[in-house]
Amino acid sequence: MADDPLQHRAYADAIVERAAGQLRDLLKTLAGQLQPFPAFPGAMFAYGIEVDPPGGADLGCVILADDGELYELQIGLDDEEIARGGDHVATRQEETVKLDLPPADYVTYAHRAVQAAIAELERRQEAG
Repeated sequence: MADDPLQHRAYADAIVERAAGQLRDLLKTLAGQLQPFPAFPGAMFAYGIEVDPPGGADLGCVILADDGELYELQIGLDDEEIARGGDHVATRQEETVKLDLPPADYVTYAHRAVQAAIAELERRQEAG
């Protein structure tokens, strides 16, 4: 390889993109093996496995969903409905927002998601 910094950058980017694609495929495979998918702890409607964020991450709660994709789980309450006397449970809102991460960030989160999915598979095997 020549000593051209742009070529080095392009090569590094290609490596990261390839890794992201391979991790994406692996997550889909693992998600398929995790059926039925676990309910997310504390959520009423969401199913997913929490993905521990890397240090300094600015995303909220990231989960691996049953489709093998990464999402941010957003949980909130309908303040207007609560102000009108609505039930806190009935006014709860849960939304999953699919993450659109640059390849380098995706690799970090996806690797952590793989670890979390494998831990869940191992837990199920031990439980019999």
